[in-house]
Amino acid sequence: MPRKIVLFFCLGAFMNHAKATDITIEETQIRAIHRYVEAFNAQDTNAMLKLVTDDVQWLSIDGEQIAKETNSKQELSVAMQDYFKSCNSCKSRLAHIFSSGGRVSALEVASFESNDGIQEQQSLSVYEFSDTLIKRVYYFPVEE
Repeated sequence: MPRKIVLFFCLGAFMNHAKATDITIEETQIRAIHRYVEAFNAQDTNAMLKLVTDDVQWLSIDGEQIAKETNSKQELSVAMQDYFKSCNSCKSRLAHIFSSGGRVSALEVASFESNDGIQEQQSLSVYEFSDTLIKRVYYFPVEE
């Protein structure tokens, strides 16, 4: 009888460890998104690139259309540098973020300066991970 209790205890401890690991992975992924947005706001392309895989893809989804914006870390680097040149005032903040295992979804609020003052718009993004690095981003356009 005591052996059964020890076995159940060990099994329970193992299962709790697995759950703790899952939570840690989700928390790590969410933190990576926060760091990615912070690097974006600082226009620090190098910091952004440290958080993505070499074959990172950025996909823009608009209705039935899916456009592959980038297909590598190098393409993302060029795209971000061009973007920052075209929109020096662009910033983003995470209004809502949650993890669903291998993906993190975020409601992002972008802000930028215009002739009418600071403008804001919301969009949805889904970050897919490979371990702790961003492998793919699905970006849904601003809803009017």
